[in-house]
Amino acid sequence: MTDEPLEIVRGSGNLFADFAHANADVEHLKATLAAEIIGVLDDRSLSVRKASELTAIAAADFSRIRQVKLDRFTIDRLMSILNRLDKDVDVQITVRSRQKNVTSLQNPIF
Repeated sequence: MTDEPLEIVRGSGNLFADFAHANADVEHLKATLAAEIIGVLDDRSLSVRKASELTAIAAADFSRIRQVKLDRFTIDRLMSILNRLDKDVDVQITVRSRQKNVTSLQNPIF
């Protein structure tokens, strides 16, 4: 182990963006919704089978959510699952301009 000090970097609040994932905003929102679903299941001590009986959503889908395998889910599907678990979902959207990369504007590649 080296004696060099660790560099502390503050994250953006979106882990997917911090690691340059494609569609980082979508992945972040899906992960947030999945975490809410898992929270409801845990709070109510629901197994995936019991959740399936209550919502008419496949138990396999709840298993995938618990395992955070979200590639098969759309945002509206996750919101629908929360609705079937008697949860309302409020979404606030903020749209703003991206900071432009000054280097690429000064040295365009054509």
